[in-house]
Amino acid sequence: MDSEHFGTRAIHGGQHPDPSTGAVMPPIYQTSTYAQSAPGVHQGYEYSRTQNPTRHALERALASIEGGTHGLAFGSGLAAVDACMKLLAPGDEVISTNDLYGGTYRQFVKVYEKYGLKFHFTPMGNAADVAALVNANTKMIWVETPTNPMLNVIDIAAVAEVAKKAGALLVVDNTFATPYLQQPLALGADIALHSATKYLGGHSDVVLGALVVKDEALAEKLYFLQNATGAVCGPMDSFLVLRGIKTLHVRMDRHQENALELADYLRQHPAVSRVVFPGFEDHPGHAVAKKQMRGFGGMISFAVKSDSFEDASKVVSALKVFTLAESLGGVESLAGHPASMTHASIPKAQREESGVTDGLIRLSVGIEDVRDLKADLDTALSVLL
Repeated sequence: MDSEHFGTRAIHGGQHPDPSTGAVMPPIYQTSTYAQSAPGVHQGYEYSRTQNPTRHALERALASIEGGTHGLAFGSGLAAVDACMKLLAPGDEVISTNDLYGGTYRQFVKVYEKYGLKFHFTPMGNAADVAALVNANTKMIWVETPTNPMLNVIDIAAVAEVAKKAGALLVVDNTFATPYLQQPLALGADIALHSATKYLGGHSDVVLGALVVKDEALAEKLYFLQNATGAVCGPMDSFLVLRGIKTLHVRMDRHQENALELADYLRQHPAVSRVVFPGFEDHPGHAVAKKQMRGFGGMISFAVKSDSFEDASKVVSALKVFTLAESLGGVESLAGHPASMTHASIPKAQREESGVTDGLIRLSVGIEDVRDLKADLDTALSVLL
């Protein structure tokens, strides 16, 4: 069933009861191989790196909620990034937003530069600035929106026009927004990417990555890479993310509701110097976010007054309901210190140029009672007063 309404697609999209038992949830096919009645004669499955029914159920669901035709599930978000990089060849160039997940930056610079790929990192608030970097070797444009952790919003449709004129692939990391809030493929992207570890899984109990595309030829290239390099997810992980997707829309509504209230609270707190949240009307990307997103998401970044590591460390260490931890997008609220955690692999000068200072704290706002979250932040921030 593929309804035009997201909530129905999240629960039913690409899914059907198991034909052998009628099970409503796809079974966990915990098998590595499949019986053949004669050489090459089988029921569509030969070996679980190549095909697994549970993973296929997840991939159909991913395609449905992201508005694509083909979904691919990987062992992690970075494995999905890696598959995209393997579409390129030595000498190819990639234009990437300068504010992006540290693990993606690390893979680009520490892994793929030595294989002859060249990366240009630039702010993408103005598509003309992206176009100015295009040359004959530009084969891919890499967008995160909202970005991690500065929550910059990039106009996907505008950058898609640049990519189309350049004959380059446009990849959009849609992890922060999720398919519920943003549909990159409908806005002109070629590939939508997710760390499904985050909001799609939603319960901090799985590591998984995903790609969704519309183009058949591109899908075949990616399926080949998925099988040839083997960075697939297992059936249990597939099951967990499939389960998470079924409540994505409900969770995201609560994440957003809580985040908006906490962002307003933080903006008025005397120990806080700046709060970054796309839902604020004075956020530079607010108008674009309103145009291309269903809502503003559950992520907030803010800096303590001194903008120092010492004070930021005091605050995150004093939190009790928020958990100081890597990752984001779970039902529980998490706090992170990007400069020393998720973005430590980016050189300090480059981090700070994009706004990732030592005093910056990133919040993944969960779905707890917002009164408890606010009280927790109030207690933690009081150590600076």
